[in-house]
Amino acid sequence: MTNFDPFGVIRPLGLPSAPQASYYSLPDLNIGNGMDITRLPFSIKILLESALRHCDGYQIREQDVLRVAGWQAHGIRHEIPFKPARVVLQDFTGVPALVDLAAMRDAMAELGGDPNKINPLIPCDLVIDHSVQVDYFGKANALAMNETIEFQRNAERYTFLKWGQAAFRNLRVVPPATGIVHQVNLEYLASVVFRDNTTNVCYPDSCVGTDSHTTMVNGLGVLAWGVGGIEAESVMLDQPIYMLLPDVVGIKLTGSLPAGVTATDLVLRLTELCRQIGVVGKFVEFYGSGLSALSVADRATIGNMAPEQGATVSYFPVDDETLSYLRLTGRSDAQIELVEHYARLQGLFRDESTLAPEFSQVVEVDLAAIEPSIAGPQRPQDRIPLSRVGPTYRQMLTAPAGNQGIGLAESELDCHGVVTHRGVSETITHGAVVIAAITSCTNTSNPSVMLAAGLLAKKAVAKGLIVKNYVKTSLAPGSLVVTDYLQKSGLLPYLEQLGFYLVGYGCTTCIGNSGPLDPAVEKAILDNNLVVSAVLSGNRNFEGRVHPLTKTNYLASPPLVVAYALAGSTAMDISCDPIGTGSDGQPVYLQDIWPSNQEITDTIRQFVTPAMFKQRYADVFTGSPTWRQVPVVASARYLWQAVSTYIRKPPFFEGMTQQTQSITALTGLRVLAFFGDSVTTDHISPAGQIAADSPAAAYLLDHGIARNDWNSYGSRRGNDEVMSRGTFANIRVRNLLVPGSEGNLTIHHPSGERLSFFDAAMRYKQAGTPLCILAGKEYGSGSSRDWAAKGPYLLGVKVVIAESYERIHRSNLIGMGILPLQFLTGDTVASLRLTGDELFSIDLNDATIGQEINVSAATKEGSVIRFRTLSRIDTAVEAQYYRDGGILRTVLKKLLQT
Repeated sequence: MTNFDPFGVIRPLGLPSAPQASYYSLPDLNIGNGMDITRLPFSIKILLESALRHCDGYQIREQDVLRVAGWQAHGIRHEIPFKPARVVLQDFTGVPALVDLAAMRDAMAELGGDPNKINPLIPCDLVIDHSVQVDYFGKANALAMNETIEFQRNAERYTFLKWGQAAFRNLRVVPPATGIVHQVNLEYLASVVFRDNTTNVCYPDSCVGTDSHTTMVNGLGVLAWGVGGIEAESVMLDQPIYMLLPDVVGIKLTGSLPAGVTATDLVLRLTELCRQIGVVGKFVEFYGSGLSALSVADRATIGNMAPEQGATVSYFPVDDETLSYLRLTGRSDAQIELVEHYARLQGLFRDESTLAPEFSQVVEVDLAAIEPSIAGPQRPQDRIPLSRVGPTYRQMLTAPAGNQGIGLAESELDCHGVVTHRGVSETITHGAVVIAAITSCTNTSNPSVMLAAGLLAKKAVAKGLIVKNYVKTSLAPGSLVVTDYLQKSGLLPYLEQLGFYLVGYGCTTCIGNSGPLDPAVEKAILDNNLVVSAVLSGNRNFEGRVHPLTKTNYLASPPLVVAYALAGSTAMDISCDPIGTGSDGQPVYLQDIWPSNQEITDTIRQFVTPAMFKQRYADVFTGSPTWRQVPVVASARYLWQAVSTYIRKPPFFEGMTQQTQSITALTGLRVLAFFGDSVTTDHISPAGQIAADSPAAAYLLDHGIARNDWNSYGSRRGNDEVMSRGTFANIRVRNLLVPGSEGNLTIHHPSGERLSFFDAAMRYKQAGTPLCILAGKEYGSGSSRDWAAKGPYLLGVKVVIAESYERIHRSNLIGMGILPLQFLTGDTVASLRLTGDELFSIDLNDATIGQEINVSAATKEGSVIRFRTLSRIDTAVEAQYYRDGGILRTVLKKLLQT
């Protein structure tokens, strides 16, 4: 095709309620080019519509449109640009994004440009949801007390966010105590189909977010995924995301879930399956008759855990269930009409007669075969059938330390401690559940599992069951609507009687904001070297994430969280052993208190109503009186406060010029860290509590910050001094340069001293020594944390050499100017006999896509180990980012030229 004209497919929408509306017609593109677009997966059609609508011959060219339209199940994977409709941010990742934009305004001014050019150029929403911690629990005023502390701890951050809301165009901020970003996105922000108020053009809703679980709205038919903060910033500045046109794995669902099985059980099985078949860097799309048996809330539960599955997206097409959910959540009749009409016109609507698209791979899942499960103890993909949890726990305790073992000696298995609370003494042993948290975005969007938890609590109270005193219980709903239906159904009081009082609205335990344990519990654990558990309804259970003292962490449905709180142990078989003794002295089993599907369905129909959603979201941006009292300082450029330990101007633009850097060989690199497989961004990026003996703690103390006011790493992501000191500081990270150790420790070469990662890096920096990292498979899996790349950059890391990478982290490394190299097939650190004390050189003279690069490692004995690696600079745009020293500098240079 030549003389391609994207405007030739603009058609009137034909809705009487929107007479001026138009759209870019995919069927007409199909007819005009002789391509069978009807065979494309729904997710690829959305990429195609975006390419068609944005085709300008510059950022998005005719060949880009044709490449997407010509997608083949097993075809060549070309690079394509994609412009999402909007960006969503949460405050942990959103604050550093806005800090970078504020610093970019300064850099623009210093380079002679207009700082006011630096604005989000597409709609952006930031939801403050990651700052609340569970300091208070198990009491009626826990919610209010936690909110008070939240505002005290985060006053500087909240003042900065209010400045950003006033200073930047196209930015809305959802205040604290409203809900989790993904649930607010699902229930309110997502429109499924956009209508541009200026142009009257309609198009599919799509978004990227600075949280990997942005994929939750995949369940609503919105194509969305998580990116790092630095990549999100470029999208905010109207730059496309450049990506390889993905493979699409089709998962065919049949049948329906049996009684007693929840959507959580299904998502844990799908996570296990996707990791087994390998979907990293791929789209997953669901089809088949089983879709009609899944509500949007169930689908959103699945979509949420796409990152744990390894997929870029886990997408469900628009259908009647989508429309039903839009009605339930109070969307307007006009919007619902627009969604259905547009989706049907574009071939984006699924029903029972829809033919299956072509897929790169097809896997079938029978919903009737799903069984109750949990996942753990350290990875979300490690599903365990419920009946196997207790019987395998003792075996896991003595298995070698790693993803499936703790490494205890046989003599340590019978250790126990005693906890006395309010005059009652209780014995705790290995497997004791010390945290039981209904938390996180994964499940709290789903009325079926939340009400199931309430119904189970009601039955447990009726039997006279109580929760052990050593269990820290908490309820952190995803939105205010959840509280409404728990209250109106009369189930909240039963949860409260078991200790599940409201503690906040946000990502609490799952992100590491679980707060402290009772001192008596902590003492019993430490004094007796106990391996204790957390059970949470979240999506992440990586080492050291939930709480420093819980070495075994399990993901479970909300009703199972309540059940494990009652049982008090993960070392028992909860499926058949009594979980407690009733007030009548008789044993009570799980099946005695588990609610029936009919009970759950009836409760949903009676108590979950559109009026709840309309009322709660009517003034969603207003916030509480405390939020409204946060002061606002109006200025185009942020007035940095030298004394602030929360918000600090980052050094990413220091020394920047408009000239492109030349790429030269990297020589004399030392290894800062040597890791095995499955090192996550939780291991790399600072998160959770700040350890008392850490470099970050020393920095805060030097700045006069008392220990009670340290807050968390996440809350201090706007301060590069804290974050660089916390990089690799995870208490469970295993640096193989120091065999047998865990935590913040490395070897400084050639001195051989054992130092923290930060102290060693500063020693290297003073000597002018560049650094590299060696790693195994799946380096950088987990959350889409920009600081997992920014931190190593500030420590002086220039290169990472790994066996494989998780998608987002690889992109973020390049976004900070760090070169990701991959061992060629068959090569590993072990096979090459590398030890990490070598001096490395990288034979590099350009940032070429997919280039094989020579590496040499000089040993201290004088020999040289030579091997070849694959550059994981996958696209031409990534090559430009690397040449410029990172994505932010590339974007700034482009804006300076306009």
